[in-house]
Amino acid sequence: MTNILIIDDDEELSEMLKEYLAPEGFAASSVLRGDVGAEKALQDGWDAIILDIMLPGLNGIEVLRRIRAQSLVPVLMLTAKGDDVDRILGLEMGADDYLPKPFNPRELVARLRAILRRQSGANNAASTLQCRTLTMVPASRKALVGDLPLDLTSTEYSVLEVLARNAGQVVSKEQLYESALGRPLTLYDRSIDMHISHLRRKLGALDEQLVIHTIRGAGYQLEK
Repeated sequence: MTNILIIDDDEELSEMLKEYLAPEGFAASSVLRGDVGAEKALQDGWDAIILDIMLPGLNGIEVLRRIRAQSLVPVLMLTAKGDDVDRILGLEMGADDYLPKPFNPRELVARLRAILRRQSGANNAASTLQCRTLTMVPASRKALVGDLPLDLTSTEYSVLEVLARNAGQVVSKEQLYESALGRPLTLYDRSIDMHISHLRRKLGALDEQLVIHTIRGAGYQLEK
């Protein structure tokens, strides 16, 4: 069973999700407060966390900040429909994906499975990828710049791996969504842009020559 923590103050929704997730192979636990959730998220070995934005005790953004300070566990954030500010903040803080409320439970399961596939790296070849000072080991999902470890969320790793496998070539947004996020690009979805921004900051802090170019109207390119 895959262990999932649900942090959401909607008790009825949490119970419904636990019942729905069980036959899908997920063992879900839930907490109703942000402060309790932040503590519990760091105490047990969770495979993924479902995190709502609006919470008592601590809001979801602060909970995510505390989680990311100590853990790269995959986090799927639940946001209010049409609330771009919360969605962008969540992605900036390191959320792996987001899902607006209300949502279809089948969509939530699909998003969870996509996140976990990226985390496990089950579909990745075992070969080492090299681009300038960047080294990526898909089998263990580790990345180094020179001898320094590159701390990446599961989604950031997947995006960078796709770019590294195609270093020197333009990778379209559509390809990045399909290959790295496991879902098609939809209108007004700028998740990839946020992940690219994070990667640029993290790569640039270790080696300014590791550059991801924006190719207007085409996609992104990791300079070879």
